[in-house]
Amino acid sequence: MGCLLWAILFVLSWPVALLFLVLYPIIWLVVLPLKLLGFAVSGVFHLLRWLIVLPFRLLGL
Repeated sequence: MGCLLWAILFVLSWPVALLFLVLYPIIWLVVLPLKLLGFAVSGVFHLLRWLIVLPFRLLGL
């Protein structure tokens, strides 16, 4: 799907397509730490939710 979109962009405007091809890895490297941070924060929230709900599950409420 991504290759098809890039090919359409290349047909419509080849300078923008080539710029996108060059900048995509750089943008990916910038966004990667944010994705990892989001994954870690999500894990912490799941752990907190599990700790809060655990007593109610043990009591069967």
